[in-house]
Amino acid sequence: MNWDDLRVFLAVARAEGLSGAARGLRLDPATAGRRIARLERSLGAVLFAKSPQGYALTEAGQRLLPRAEAAEAALAEGQAETAAAGGERLSGTIRIGAPDGCANYLLPQVCAGIGAAHPDLDLQILALPRVVNLSRREADLAITVSQPATQRLRAEKLSDYHLSLAASRDWLARHGAPDSPEALKGARMIGYIPDMIFDAELDYLAQLGVARVPLASNAVSVQLNLARAGAGLAIVHEFALPAAPELVRVLPGAVRLTRSFWLVTHAGPRDARLDRVSTLLRDGMRAEIARLEALAA
Repeated sequence: MNWDDLRVFLAVARAEGLSGAARGLRLDPATAGRRIARLERSLGAVLFAKSPQGYALTEAGQRLLPRAEAAEAALAEGQAETAAAGGERLSGTIRIGAPDGCANYLLPQVCAGIGAAHPDLDLQILALPRVVNLSRREADLAITVSQPATQRLRAEKLSDYHLSLAASRDWLARHGAPDSPEALKGARMIGYIPDMIFDAELDYLAQLGVARVPLASNAVSVQLNLARAGAGLAIVHEFALPAAPELVRVLPGAVRLTRSFWLVTHAGPRDARLDRVSTLLRDGMRAEIARLEALAA
């Protein structure tokens, strides 16, 4: 199996189409399409269902995805170790802005790995329950939950992630589990303070038809700890579940949301050091989300 073809497969899966993947890989869409066709022939399986809406993974593609991500993570780790061993170490200070769920449950592990390979590099994690303003130089890099609309910023899709409905075993023992998504409208829900939802992608409860949020916070970590304390039902990041053993999924077949993280930088002249950190951050995030979600499954 050709790694370059796997790399194209991952890009198409993340971009959900040839054009977006080709831009990120600096290929033309026809070449990306030929690479996918070659990979499908080598595996004897169709990996994508093609439609006017884009490329969706088939069952075979979904089986290949975690294996390709594991190969990508292993390669990135080897490259980082080789660079460190060869003296190609990064230095200086890089500040990364991120929503607090990502900052609490993903970035510590990812940045620990980068820092170990580059001990002269100072990494700062800016955790904010709002969009980080790169134009005001609040950070050098930002992780967001939606693609910015302005052309003054450059954005790359990092990874999809998933959220599930969850509650503590204690709460479920006292109140019982809802039997359908419709039952959530009258349940004791935990979520965001409604007028402090800073991105429409975070308005999970509205998507489920829930209007009242009896227990609310602007911070994901507080919402998770409310659920751990047995206060009610919450929509939680699956990558955070390994850190919350008190919680169990509720209505797993009916309530599961998919969202995406984007890595955002300034659209000005390229900075080689920032590009290298961006690559390490991208690869580390994808691997960590895959690892934690697998643990939570």
